[in-house]
Amino acid sequence: MKIAVIDSGGANIASVRHALTRLGHDGEVTADAATIQSADRVLLPGVGAAADAMARLEAAGLVPVIRSLEQPVLGICLGMQLLFEGSEEDGGIECLGILPGSARRFAAAPGRPVPHMGWNRVRVAAQSGPGGLALFDGIPDASHFYFVHSFAVPVGPGTLGACQYGVPFTAVAGQDNFAGTQFHPERSGSWGARLLRNFLEAAAWN
Repeated sequence: MKIAVIDSGGANIASVRHALTRLGHDGEVTADAATIQSADRVLLPGVGAAADAMARLEAAGLVPVIRSLEQPVLGICLGMQLLFEGSEEDGGIECLGILPGSARRFAAAPGRPVPHMGWNRVRVAAQSGPGGLALFDGIPDASHFYFVHSFAVPVGPGTLGACQYGVPFTAVAGQDNFAGTQFHPERSGSWGARLLRNFLEAAAWN
């Protein structure tokens, strides 16, 4: 299996590659359009600022490439947010526009600092699409996953799984061949590893 890990400049790229290796797969970090288009699976990691990540993708000519992909694509953390229409970061950033909705900054409150950091439960939506069902095959509902983020996408049409941090937000999103997790599966222990394996190997994606 050929796996492309899009070089978005995110600090989680190395940990994603290590997670793939633990599952017996190799992931090629690349910004080459032909390599990405020919891959069987594509991962879009990301940590940090949406504006910086989008600028990097645009400079590499990858925005139309990602939008046109037909194989399974998984965005991770910021990578998931980039799949949506935009982010309110820096007054408003246009993202890839594959999924409807925009990321908003959490409002800090007593007992709820920003960023949201740590383990939290993910509730899988009852009406998840094929990609969502494949991703959570064998994973109990309300399992814990590891989060680090200051922005989140409100629950909406693309939500496959939700989490609560003061307000409900999208923890897993998907549409057609695109899916994303706000949490870091590569840092989420056995359930994160199972989700990555499902993304790579589940027959529902084929």
